[in-house]
Amino acid sequence: MIELLLPADVSCAATRAETVPEGTLFPEEEALVAKSVAKRRNDFATARACARRAMAGLGLPPVAVLHGHRGRPLWPEGIVGSLTHCNGYRAAALARATDVLSLGIDAEPHAPLPSGVRELVTLPAERERIGPPAPEGTGEIHWDRVLFSAKESVFKTWYPVTGIELDFIQADLTFHRADGEDGADDGDGRLPHGGTAAEGTFTARLLLTDPALPTTLHGQWRIEDGIVATSVLVRPDWKDSEGS
Repeated sequence: MIELLLPADVSCAATRAETVPEGTLFPEEEALVAKSVAKRRNDFATARACARRAMAGLGLPPVAVLHGHRGRPLWPEGIVGSLTHCNGYRAAALARATDVLSLGIDAEPHAPLPSGVRELVTLPAERERIGPPAPEGTGEIHWDRVLFSAKESVFKTWYPVTGIELDFIQADLTFHRADGEDGADDGDGRLPHGGTAAEGTFTARLLLTDPALPTTLHGQWRIEDGIVATSVLVRPDWKDSEGS
């Protein structure tokens, strides 16, 4: 699914498998999760298996993917990328730094956010646009979860370039639907075609800015088979594009 949200020069790999065979990790990766619980180990290993498939898509040999501050993946020189994992879906997206300045991907279960989280991660204007939480089992889009995922993708795009923390309330997001609706608050907010899939785009107006990135980021979202996936991508020549 994530490959539908990114251009052809980004190599993507995904899986719905929860585990990978023993020996998938490099020794230095094993050391990072040696004392972790089984779920953490599986999330870590399956995401890195996806990363190596994405490396192969760029013609790169498989290498260990360690992590830095805030768990940011450390990629080979000249490569940018992003990882994500949630119950039922893991993915990696990689590109050459000559083609992409930075990118972020995220996947989440398509379900309402836990009680109390919505208010912590949204601005009042966003809550007004996305409307009240949708009950489970109604076929409606859980816009609070889509927004949460999109902000994760924004952060994953922002942080590797700036090295600065970006809080959830430091980006103001607006959503647009590919089926012609203007946004989350226009239309009935339901999944089309009997609840199979929905997709669209979003804009993220950054309330904390840095000269290394545009003040507005653009992304895509998709809901399919119970998963929300989002992506953001910035090209190296974004300043030229903004000036044109």
